[in-house]
Amino acid sequence: MQNITFALYPDMLASSATLPIEMLKAGESFAKVRDRQAERLCISTTAATRDPVTTRSGLKMVADHTFEDPIAADIVFLPALWRNPRRVLKSIPAIYPWLKWQYENGAIISAVGTGVCFLAEADLLDEKAATTHWHYFDQFQADYPNVLLKRQYFITQSGNLFCTASVNALADLTVHFIQRIYNSEVANLVERHFSHEIRRSYETSSYFDGQINQHPDEDIVQAQMWLHDNYSKDIRFSEVASRFEMSVRSFNRRFKAATNKSPLQYLQEIRIQTAKDLLKTSNLTISEIAYKVGYSDMGHFTGLFKKLLATTPSDYRTTVRAKLFKADP
Repeated sequence: MQNITFALYPDMLASSATLPIEMLKAGESFAKVRDRQAERLCISTTAATRDPVTTRSGLKMVADHTFEDPIAADIVFLPALWRNPRRVLKSIPAIYPWLKWQYENGAIISAVGTGVCFLAEADLLDEKAATTHWHYFDQFQADYPNVLLKRQYFITQSGNLFCTASVNALADLTVHFIQRIYNSEVANLVERHFSHEIRRSYETSSYFDGQINQHPDEDIVQAQMWLHDNYSKDIRFSEVASRFEMSVRSFNRRFKAATNKSPLQYLQEIRIQTAKDLLKTSNLTISEIAYKVGYSDMGHFTGLFKKLLATTPSDYRTTVRAKLFKADP
């Protein structure tokens, strides 16, 4: 079961929550017609309180959970705000530790338009790619100078953080999520039912940190996405190869040809990059971080980290935090 939650807050655009909810539910319905065992979607809403939240349109929505509830999500959606977001950003401080906690627990987080500001305020976008609504480019860049703003892209991805510039771009991203949860057939059905026009695909209109899609082998692209979604699990590459209907030998050969890395090297890089982010942004212990990124053996994690980065996790944390909190002269 996939746990998916939508954050609610005043002055949000209701359509930036209701549209992806309807698309996700349609995807679940299409998938279950073909396979009764298809993944179930548990879709909920989360807000500061359970009092009604008034959206920009006047529609009132009541959340299922609050930001204080310890419910880990697989995907978190942050809707867009209407007009200048600064007032709302200051009015719900509880959302920021909640976002950090969800990120530390491996959630995919998607933000649209000025909803991207919540990720920036939570310090999750420092030195990472992002986009936002075109009208707020200059204000966003001034408020968050450490974010790598990609003005020319409607969608950006940096690890588990996705940013979209508009509700239309969010629809494209939602189709992409449906493909990741189910398959391309289900995703295509949802796209055709919600968008009659021919749209540019997510893969061709987005900016990716890590360059996942810079090769033409679509099966390996899907395998890379699967590894990004499941890096914290105990992964056996024989099972991954079988999942994508390849022999281990063929899978290893095609993966190396497409990415210039072995599957194991690619997985290690995902895990170490995630560990770097957690060392910088969280207060988790190093052993907790090792476990969260898929290593139960602390010594193995430390040795691999030092091999790839020429420093230990502890020394890396000390260095990046010294830079992060250093006062200007």
